[in-house]
Amino acid sequence: MMVVSENSMTIKVTPPTKGLFDLMVFARRADSQGPYNWVCSYQIQCPEPRNGETLPENPFHFWGLHQKVRDFGIEDSSYKGELLVAPQGTLLLTLQTSRALLATYELVHKDLDAALSKKCLAAQAEEEKLSCHVLCPFQGYYRLSVFVKDVEGTTTFRNVANFLLHCSGPVNQNELFPSGLSLHCGSGLSSSSHGLSNPSHSAPIITTKLGKCNITFHAPADVEVTASLSKDKVTASSEYPLERYVLVTHLKSKISVCVVLPEPGVYKVGLFGRSKDNEEFSHICDYIIRCFSEPCWPPFPKVYSLWRRGCVLLEPRMGVLQEQSWVRFRVKVPKAHKAVVLGQEKTVLQLAPSAVWEGDVFSGAAGTTIRLAASFSQHCSSLEVLLGFEVGGGPPASLGCSG
Repeated sequence: MMVVSENSMTIKVTPPTKGLFDLMVFARRADSQGPYNWVCSYQIQCPEPRNGETLPENPFHFWGLHQKVRDFGIEDSSYKGELLVAPQGTLLLTLQTSRALLATYELVHKDLDAALSKKCLAAQAEEEKLSCHVLCPFQGYYRLSVFVKDVEGTTTFRNVANFLLHCSGPVNQNELFPSGLSLHCGSGLSSSSHGLSNPSHSAPIITTKLGKCNITFHAPADVEVTASLSKDKVTASSEYPLERYVLVTHLKSKISVCVVLPEPGVYKVGLFGRSKDNEEFSHICDYIIRCFSEPCWPPFPKVYSLWRRGCVLLEPRMGVLQEQSWVRFRVKVPKAHKAVVLGQEKTVLQLAPSAVWEGDVFSGAAGTTIRLAASFSQHCSSLEVLLGFEVGGGPPASLGCSG
């Protein structure tokens, strides 16, 4: 196990069996691309081998930080030694950087395959810091390798560190991160480049006992954000798609992503954005939401394309309404000349002085579909559907109200 710093080198040897071993050392100048030259040898007598866990393979030959790590833009590390310890199966590695960098990570263990390994890592890239949340699902030794490249330019990722990590208390495999996480988890370089600022949650992992959370950013008026919610394993009894459990609200200078969970587990929230100059949404960042209580929130209403910036759903916040009951509707719909609720009956909402359309709506029988619609022209009576609700027959549930 070789650790090389700028002016020194340390080698730790663990002979696999008893006997006499030759250790040969080769070196070259740091700025050379030529072959390594043999410089010295040692004989190691091992009367009794150490019985312990084997170390993971390391094709990069060195452990700890790269000898020239500052040239790659890394200033400091949260771990100075070559051995990292994760007694509870979790670890947070942070690297201070001198410039904006992107990073990928590789976690290797004798029992860990490539697909499962990706669910053990959550990477965050900020202006002067790289972070990696690590989960260990098995006991023993791991290799955690770090690769970085500049945000600007076409350089490839280069290996800058290889940490030996030991875990004595692994985490449950059901609590690993969701699959498909990007290099940008939490707020950081990507969210800033899309114009988002002042995040309510800067860290990528959100743990909730209530089974709901609200992620907010400040954003310019020309930025539109959408969100997706996913989970690796969803129970077959789930009646509504996961997209119904996330609701994005655009205010004047703020974006709110409200998430409720239908069941316990680990979820991924993906944020996507576009400016007025772009037709396509591009990925911004991912958040991980963990909930191990027993949430059972109803979904939000189905959202249609005309539900845009400035539209706010105050009441009801849930998309499934109690049958044969009166429901208070309160919504903000900018530039609307008329707002109605269409169900078994048509209810015209009234515009209050607070610029909120409101009124009481009778839900009707179970199975009824109720739609919120609006007209945006004084000269045209056609209605555009904004939100869709279902009428259910179960007991009433509440998400409260917004605003």
